[in-house]
Amino acid sequence: MVDLQQRPRARPDATSGERLNRRGSLEPREPGRPRRSLVVALVLACATLMTLDHVNDGAAVDPLRRLAGEVYGPAESGMDTVVGPVLAVPHWLRSHRDLAAEVDALQSDNDRLRSQLASSDYDRNRLQEYDDLTATAESLGYALVPARVVAIGPAQSFSRTVTIDAGSRAGLVPDQTVVNGDGLVGRVLRTTATTATVLLVADADSTVGGRVGKSMKVGFLHGRGDLGQDARLDLELVDQSYVPAQGETVVTWGSQDGAPYVSGVPVGTVESVYSSLRETTQRAVITPFVDFSALDVVGVVVPSGTDSDRGVIEVDGSVR
Repeated sequence: MVDLQQRPRARPDATSGERLNRRGSLEPREPGRPRRSLVVALVLACATLMTLDHVNDGAAVDPLRRLAGEVYGPAESGMDTVVGPVLAVPHWLRSHRDLAAEVDALQSDNDRLRSQLASSDYDRNRLQEYDDLTATAESLGYALVPARVVAIGPAQSFSRTVTIDAGSRAGLVPDQTVVNGDGLVGRVLRTTATTATVLLVADADSTVGGRVGKSMKVGFLHGRGDLGQDARLDLELVDQSYVPAQGETVVTWGSQDGAPYVSGVPVGTVESVYSSLRETTQRAVITPFVDFSALDVVGVVVPSGTDSDRGVIEVDGSVR
């Protein structure tokens, strides 16, 4: 018989992946589980390093730190140099797209602001013209139908006419006075339901009764056919012995029943006076207040209370 107590114990094989348990038998080692001795060694090493780090302010482990820095510092720097640009590519792409979108948005805002700036001058000027028209109604004492100039060109036998966007529905009829915030524009020649043709006082065939403001001398104003800065009117006074002074204001004389011209509308100022000894006449050159080449908002003189398809500026400046 074999003595079991003397039978040699089986020794664990380090290469077999088995270990000896407390009961003295072999049991398989769990795959991937570290050896207990290795864990104990690592714990002791950590404890040792922590102890040395707290002793004398870590002077004992400083050489190790410097050694690690000398070894891993250049490697980390080189790795960052190589990998940094690659890692920055997605960020660069996102930044490029964001910048492109931001540029597009700024360009859109810039275009919108340019448009607003361009239209703001136009709106400001038009608002000023309406304000001037209201002041004109109050100063002249006549109700006005506001209208806009929509066309310019010859009509009938006249060459200097404009078309306005108000007609018989607005209460307009032929032979009504047309003004703007600066002074006399002309008179209504004919109307349709929605438009009217206005003869400008600058037309060569236009004749308007004028009165020199200071002396009250009367005469007849004739246009020369010029527009813009070169536009001039000629005034022939009934009293040829009177010489108007330079800068005197000329206003409309006024027609019977206010047609075609009401009285007291500013026309222009005396620029110069010429005499003809042979014809024993004098001619005063008048610079008109109105710039006929930049007409926009005008007002047509109508009786107060006129039925109109639009607001009428009354004598007191209110809009009815």
